[in-house]
Amino acid sequence: MATLTRRYGRLVLAVTLIVAVIDQVVKTLVLANMSPGEKVPIVGDWFRFLLTFNSGAAFSMGENATWVFTTIQLVFIVAVFTYFLPRLTSNWTAIGVALIAGGALGNVIDRLFRAPGFFIGHVVDFISVGSFAIFNIADSAITVGVVIFIIGVLLEEQGAEEEKSGKSNKKSTGKAGTETTADATGEKVEEAAEELGQ
Repeated sequence: MATLTRRYGRLVLAVTLIVAVIDQVVKTLVLANMSPGEKVPIVGDWFRFLLTFNSGAAFSMGENATWVFTTIQLVFIVAVFTYFLPRLTSNWTAIGVALIAGGALGNVIDRLFRAPGFFIGHVVDFISVGSFAIFNIADSAITVGVVIFIIGVLLEEQGAEEEKSGKSNKKSTGKAGTETTADATGEKVEEAAEELGQ
């Protein structure tokens, strides 16, 4: 169990840091090459880059409550390594949690170190798809992470049910085999008794 926890720990830490670094590097490039409100069409007006600053949660939700989301994300990141990590049982759930943590870390870095100030910084958003909310790589990682985590949990439940079913079938087969052996033994005893009687 300890070995498994260490393995998942390395995986979660690596994915978390990779996601956060990619998110911050891309945001830095966007800030260096775009002005707030500037639009860069990628696929017409349906998919484009549009630089905005978000004081709320993922996908521009819950604005004007920056410190609340900063606190929640910091608590979650700590919980990943203190609570969730020892309970991870598959690569699927480990990667899912790591993507969520990496996305949270990427956004919390913005909240801690970007304007207008420490702990209340605004998150850099720049990906615009249709009329959907504007988001960033960290938000995408969180969404994908949730999906992967759910898939992992479902696969684990399915595996547990199959294992339980397999054990039940094995037990039934063993019982049937014992009964067959007992019947065969009984028949031999009866045959021996008949021979002695003759």
